[in-house]
Amino acid sequence: MYSGLLIILLPLIAGYLVPLRSNSLIQVINRLLSWMVYVILFFMGISLAFLENLSSNLVLILQYTLVFFLCIFCANALLLYLLERRHPWQNTHRQEKLPSRLHMALESLKLCGVVLGGFVVGLTQWPWLQFASQGGEYALILLLLLVGIQLRNSGMTLRQIVLNRRGMLVAVIIAASSLAGGALAALLLALPLKTGLAMASGFGWYSLSGILITDAYGPVMGSAAFFNDLARELVAIMLIPTLVRRSRSSALGLCGATSMDFTLPILQRSGGVEMVPPAIVHGFLLSLLAPILIALFS
Repeated sequence: MYSGLLIILLPLIAGYLVPLRSNSLIQVINRLLSWMVYVILFFMGISLAFLENLSSNLVLILQYTLVFFLCIFCANALLLYLLERRHPWQNTHRQEKLPSRLHMALESLKLCGVVLGGFVVGLTQWPWLQFASQGGEYALILLLLLVGIQLRNSGMTLRQIVLNRRGMLVAVIIAASSLAGGALAALLLALPLKTGLAMASGFGWYSLSGILITDAYGPVMGSAAFFNDLARELVAIMLIPTLVRRSRSSALGLCGATSMDFTLPILQRSGGVEMVPPAIVHGFLLSLLAPILIALFS
């Protein structure tokens, strides 16, 4: 367990120790980070193609994804609803016109296409493709290094994180309710508790959860983790404009770790600029927690 945790933490810490003063270098890091996500998902698709009893395993992936998504989503929604009732998030923002939610959803679905592409390539069963899982591990280490650099140069200070009470509160509730939902899903599926907790610890970070869970529990669970976290992002995209009028905490919390990047523009346009600081803090904290918790539980 501790060696696995070190493999996760060391690249993150090493990256966080790298200060960048050049905006062009930061942009290069961000582009590399986007490309590494595609590389990792492609490797994951190849690994999936090498599964024995492939057809029955695909049904299992769908079953696991559905149960985990419903349990985690419902647990998140319930606690966020209670938070909003007890501590309403007051605002006077008038919602802007948003771009097509279908277009934003299709952008996310491209990631499924990358996994499918890797799967099709893997069906060729070329001998050298057996090294895909090992390649995925090296790609993950580089990804974590780049994430550490990105977090260091995101502009967030410890003072800003500590002072933003709403962002911290929503992040804590999402982490706790996700773990509770994962434990319930594990119970329903007759899986070990630590497997359910690891599956719930991705918080929407599909590329990370997919490859880490694949490494710990195999391609079936890894693919289920990926699709579970991707479904979270897709549902958040669809619900944010409606939720932000009734429960801003729910609109933020359901984004998970993506509130710091992909869903941030949607939150800003739906809820106003005041949504940005808590969204960044919320995503920042969950992004730090995700690799640590997955490593601990796996």
